[in-house]
Amino acid sequence: MKTVNGKMRELGEKRSVIREIFEYAKVRSAEIGAENVFDFSIGNPSVPAPDCVNEAIERIVRETPSVLLHGYTSAQGDGNVRKTVAEYIRRNFGVPLTADNLYMTCGAAASLTISMHAVASAGEEIITFAPYFTEYKVFAEGAGCTLKVLPSDGKLLPDFSALERAISARTRAVLINSPNNPSGVVYGEDVLRRLAAILEAKQREYGKDIYLIADEPYRELVYDDNMVVPYAMCYYANTLVCYSWSKSLSIPGERIGYIAVNPAMENHQAVYAAVCGAGRSLGYVCAPALLQRVVAACIGMTSDISVYKANRDLFYDALVSYGYEVIHPDGAFYLFVKALEEDASAFCERAKKYELLLVPGDDFGVKGYVRIAYCVAPETIRRALPAFEKLAKEYREGKE
Repeated sequence: MKTVNGKMRELGEKRSVIREIFEYAKVRSAEIGAENVFDFSIGNPSVPAPDCVNEAIERIVRETPSVLLHGYTSAQGDGNVRKTVAEYIRRNFGVPLTADNLYMTCGAAASLTISMHAVASAGEEIITFAPYFTEYKVFAEGAGCTLKVLPSDGKLLPDFSALERAISARTRAVLINSPNNPSGVVYGEDVLRRLAAILEAKQREYGKDIYLIADEPYRELVYDDNMVVPYAMCYYANTLVCYSWSKSLSIPGERIGYIAVNPAMENHQAVYAAVCGAGRSLGYVCAPALLQRVVAACIGMTSDISVYKANRDLFYDALVSYGYEVIHPDGAFYLFVKALEEDASAFCERAKKYELLLVPGDDFGVKGYVRIAYCVAPETIRRALPAFEKLAKEYREGKE
């Protein structure tokens, strides 16, 4: 007898591969001690939130009457908070946003699911490029859509020829993530211009709107002085930006972000109304009131991302010296490393012998690679490096 939604039960019984390894790490740490387990599974920031976060919390709690502080905001978010965020975007990226183009959300996951429900209808397609964040498929299918995954080129940038062939009358949106999880690749201005040109041509061909959904929780996490992450709205009118402060302010457990609807859209008011309606339908109304005010008070601030840059350089240089093939990451806080055998899952299982917990790339849409999250204490990396060297040596000797 069927008693529950089978699809939802399946999702509940089988966690994402990232979460499975994360939970395994907890069990293993209890068995042998956390200091003996090298958990590189999850993108949980290891750098403390900047002082402004706790200072803002203390000040807001002290100065704001309790009923107001803990009461409802407008469904789409506090008006003053949205105005502050809009002004920041206008000042930094030149896009004339107003408060009425912004919808506050419970983090990037809520931003993405709301956006998909807002612009796409059941039976339509959302296109993305491998490698991609594992939950995109869950979010798209939850909106009744199909996630169509396209290959990237040798530099893990979009394969534009594949995109031109793939867009059809069923395509409603293209979803991009830059800086990318899991590769750390950043899409430059040339990528955004080419992407915009293709989407504009396809809109004319099919006589319909095709949206660009830009997933940007890692926007501030870039490490080279000359690296700029282009703002997608500046290149394509039909763009929605999904953002979270989880990584920039090191507050992933607080679940606070936003959706920005480009005012350059011909139908931006209708799209914004659909965002509000999707948030209502999904139960995502009134993001946490305290955190809305906190992020507005900390707008433009970040945690000390120089720690991640040092981690990247230490880890990348060491792994390459051991013979690993590694995609050089310009942003985010992940290394995408070619496994030392064809089966990445088998490689990850062998790595457990050295207490190295890595995520196979299969669920990111790329076989034969693993993701390593380097948002950990620098000492963890230094202590783990001999294990990576031993693992590489084991594979070399196995071939001899």
